[in-house]
Amino acid sequence: MNRTDYLKYQPVMAVADYTQVDGQRAYQQEASELSLGLHTMQQDDRMEITAQVGSRTARQEDCTTSEWPIHRILDAAILLCRSIDYFQEAYRQEKLYDPEQPVFDRIPLQGAALSVGFAADHENIEQNIQTFQQVLEEDAHIIGERLRILSRLLEELGH
Repeated sequence: MNRTDYLKYQPVMAVADYTQVDGQRAYQQEASELSLGLHTMQQDDRMEITAQVGSRTARQEDCTTSEWPIHRILDAAILLCRSIDYFQEAYRQEKLYDPEQPVFDRIPLQGAALSVGFAADHENIEQNIQTFQQVLEEDAHIIGERLRILSRLLEELGH
């Protein structure tokens, strides 16, 4: 997972083999990974958690905006929920993660699996993990409200 910093985006949680479960596009190599990471806002240097789909063929200038198919939005929501769940117990790990086992879960999906873990090859991953956890905690009320609404709506739909 090689990264550039031109967007001030630093991935923390990642599904590196996303091409295997990318909806109708599975195995077509359009999207190589799905990640949640830290993005520094230009206007006030505030950190936000954002989602990003990495593509092996995308040019940098094309990456500033993108339209996501619905299944990718849901995959990002799955990754977010699993990340929130992970960080509730992360304090048990000395570095908040195990560098020897950066992938901590495999979620069966579409005949393959979302391999959920950390973008461990990123040079500042340990600091980014701590910051990611802090931002999750700071935004817990905003995220939690949306998750409760989503949970209620899914229940109403019979899911």
